[in-house]
Amino acid sequence: MTGLAMGLEGWLLMAGWAAVLVVGVLLLVREPRHATHDDAAAILRARFARGELSEQEFRQAMAALDADPPTAAGSGPHHPTHHAHQGQEARHDRP
Repeated sequence: MTGLAMGLEGWLLMAGWAAVLVVGVLLLVREPRHATHDDAAAILRARFARGELSEQEFRQAMAALDADPPTAAGSGPHHPTHHAHQGQEARHDRP
C-alpha cells in the first residue's frame, strides 16, 4: 500500500474488523432473555417470604401461573400486575 490508496485486501480487513466491532457491541447491549414463568414464580415466592401475600393468595397465584403459561407480550389475559410500574406491584385489595 502506498500513499492514500488501499487495495482490496485493505478494504476487506477493515470490513472484517468493523463486523467484529458491530457484533461485539450488539452482544454487550442486548437484553438478556429470561424465562418469564420462572421470574414470576420467583417474584411470588419473594413477596410471600416478605409477608406481602397470604398463603391463600400465594397458592392462587402459583396455580394461575401453572394454568396459564406465559404468552407473547400483549397477547394474553391481563393480570393486575401487568399495569404496575417496575418495582411496584398493583394492589387491588386496598382502596
